[in-house]
Amino acid sequence: MTKDSIGIGRRKTAVASVRLRKGNGKCTINGKEFETYFPLAVQRDSILSPIEKCEMQSKYDLVIRVKGGGIEAQVIAARLGVSRALVKEDEDRRQVLKSVGFLTRDPRMKERKKYGLAGARKKFQFSKR
Repeated sequence: MTKDSIGIGRRKTAVASVRLRKGNGKCTINGKEFETYFPLAVQRDSILSPIEKCEMQSKYDLVIRVKGGGIEAQVIAARLGVSRALVKEDEDRRQVLKSVGFLTRDPRMKERKKYGLAGARKKFQFSKR
């Protein structure tokens, strides 16, 4: 039985669970092919960049489950999950990935709507008369 490394990544409301196992570089997302789920090469490169930075191309298979958020938030969440899974497997990779910023969780979230206002900060139209 192979030991999988699991990393969780989040961005806004997107959550990605990444399972890293020994293999030959195959990647599936939510049961779909990598190229089908993320059609843009920029998105695929962003997810695989932690593996390339550690020079581990085609040594691991990725099984990624993402939900919530938009496509770009899912990409950044998956990248964080891949980075955390790589660090969990070998702690020596932490310095390399941290220097590039792959282990930093983006804390920005949508601001909540306040009562008495139209949105988070937008006010209702003011009428003098």
